[in-house]
Amino acid sequence: MKNNKSILIPPVPAVILSIVSVQGGAAIAKGIFPVIGAAATSSLRIVLSAIILILFNRPSLKNLTPQQWKTVSLYGITLGLMNLIFYKAIERIPLGLGVTLEFIGPLVLAISGSKKALDFLWVVLAAIGIAFIAPWKSNGVDLIGVILALVAGIFWAAYIVLGGRISKIMDGGKAVTIGMMFASAVIIPFALADGILVNITPKIFMAGLALALLSSAIPFTLEMKALKKMPAKTFSILMSLEPAAGALSGLIFLNEYLSFYEWIAVVLVIIASAGATITRKRQERVIV
Repeated sequence: MKNNKSILIPPVPAVILSIVSVQGGAAIAKGIFPVIGAAATSSLRIVLSAIILILFNRPSLKNLTPQQWKTVSLYGITLGLMNLIFYKAIERIPLGLGVTLEFIGPLVLAISGSKKALDFLWVVLAAIGIAFIAPWKSNGVDLIGVILALVAGIFWAAYIVLGGRISKIMDGGKAVTIGMMFASAVIIPFALADGILVNITPKIFMAGLALALLSSAIPFTLEMKALKKMPAKTFSILMSLEPAAGALSGLIFLNEYLSFYEWIAVVLVIIASAGATITRKRQERVIV
């Protein structure tokens, strides 16, 4: 028998846990938003996440190759901008709409290069679900907010690709930690420019700490581990659970009730994600 035992989490549950964690953090962020704004909330989330990960992983910056530096820096910059732009978007538009529009990026990535009919079917089902969630008959939707959410979706797709690439050449925990350091360097100037950091109280700081754990430190580490064991396309389809998890989080924590058609959307998204999981060739495992 081996004395050292690792906690084994299959990649699919790892992604689902990541999604649940992110949406739980979103409920916290919604309470912070009115006080310190999008940029400061984003900065609080990323910087505290970086500190937590540095203390936990204690990454060594020595002996990194030029390729590793280049990839991890791009990964971190993408991560920071994705978070900042998305928060800026939901300053102007509802959270549900923001998540829906942002998901277009990963969805396009999932469709690209697909050769299996079943894979395309699951993506179509997820797309139909998103169509049900999107408020096509909305009035007064902020155009800049919509554009920002779409741009955040582009960064989300880039994050998936870069995450898969960096997970092949670096330890997952080390990559996420160093990436968070780059992300912090990117978003801090935006928070300082807003000048709302002075509104951070001990209570807001503790909420930010919980936000950092739930929305960044835990999910990004789980995602990095999962990306090491699954194709970016499969990861993208599974991430279609984001709008559904967001809706459930809103219902449980914020008393935001869904319409009949929005619940249909949730079911379609879950079917698409389950279908993508079932049709995988083999069950892979992630070591956390």
